[in-house]
Amino acid sequence: MKKNFMKRNLFAWSAVLSASLLFVHCDDRNELGVDPDPAETDDPVLKGELTKEKTLLAGKTYSLVGGYQVKNGGNLIVEEGVTIVATRTIDGQPDYIIIEQGGKINVKGTKEKPVVMTSKKEEAGAWGGLHICGRAPVNLSGGRGLSEIGDAPFGGSDPNDNSGSLRYVRLEYTGFAFSETKESNGVTFYGVGSGTTVEYVQVYKGADDGFEWFGGTVNAKYLVSTGSEDDSFDWTDGWIGKGQFWIAYQDQAAPGSDGTANGDCLIEADNREDNFANVPVSNPTLSNLTLVGNNDTNKQKRGVRLRAGTRIRLYNTLVAGKPNSLTTATTETEQGFINGESVVEHLWADNGFTYENGAELALDTKTGNAVDRNIEFKNGFVGVIDGGADLSSTDNFFTRAMYKGAVHASDDWTEGWVKK
Repeated sequence: MKKNFMKRNLFAWSAVLSASLLFVHCDDRNELGVDPDPAETDDPVLKGELTKEKTLLAGKTYSLVGGYQVKNGGNLIVEEGVTIVATRTIDGQPDYIIIEQGGKINVKGTKEKPVVMTSKKEEAGAWGGLHICGRAPVNLSGGRGLSEIGDAPFGGSDPNDNSGSLRYVRLEYTGFAFSETKESNGVTFYGVGSGTTVEYVQVYKGADDGFEWFGGTVNAKYLVSTGSEDDSFDWTDGWIGKGQFWIAYQDQAAPGSDGTANGDCLIEADNREDNFANVPVSNPTLSNLTLVGNNDTNKQKRGVRLRAGTRIRLYNTLVAGKPNSLTTATTETEQGFINGESVVEHLWADNGFTYENGAELALDTKTGNAVDRNIEFKNGFVGVIDGGADLSSTDNFFTRAMYKGAVHASDDWTEGWVKK
């Protein structure tokens, strides 16, 4: 009996010692600044501010409560298959995510397991979307501005600024109206630099624009704007980035009795509304776009609307479903074509072009262009027309794709992750 008693006491003391060592070990880890296992600290609610690195774990669901601000030094890492659900749990306040200057977001979705940012309320305008603020040049006074959402600074002098990466992510039901003059888009780029990676991003059924650029130099490939109630793509404030393989697909419900349908321009492009000549002048280079309108015959007739001094270099594009396939406005925008600073080539449209300031641009006769064409697609936007420019020969951002349109039937890059 005595031996058994001693054995039991020895076992008990060993257990106490082990527990003490474990406690000291954990305490030492915290004192040394080492975070515990992420699985022990993973918070399923996104709210307030992020000032350090946080990883949203693969396949998990997180709730978004109010404005989530990734501050300077913060890094929000989002692994494959993550779902973020906007909750609207704070009365009168929208849910949104904003990446401030010096902060980063790194979304690591895959084709098989995209990241989904959505809302508990599945209707357009349910939450405020994603906003990214960088330090690249913009043409505002003083080279700086404040974001429409969150009043965060943007702009600067670093064209190569890096705000992280977006890959295989879908944003649903965005476009919250903050006021009569401020409405959020699906994804908004404020002075974002070319060091940022943007690939395979869809905005689905938003109440405002799908994608909007306020200056900056960020490039983007494989973008899809589906059912946006305002413009599918929009830029201003001196954006001079590049883009390839973009789809705009407006709500295809039949127009109302007065001919009005849901959705404005496929592209609405400005330099700067209050000063058309501000520099840097908006002048993106875009290739392989498929732009499908809503057949509005009343209020929203424009497809690609170039105005307010913007310039553009646009290639290998299909435009359908708008009475005015491409329009130009303001003397400064039309002068850009006359000077050769703007180019539209290898663009086919099912209707014609309109030059609102009366310049004799004759874009329908430029290299590879054609109007009044019968353009047919499968599954809404799949299909191309042979013949186009090879931008890859002079710029390695671009993939060799010498055809008009975004989605070749033999290589449907939307399959598996795009919501239709």
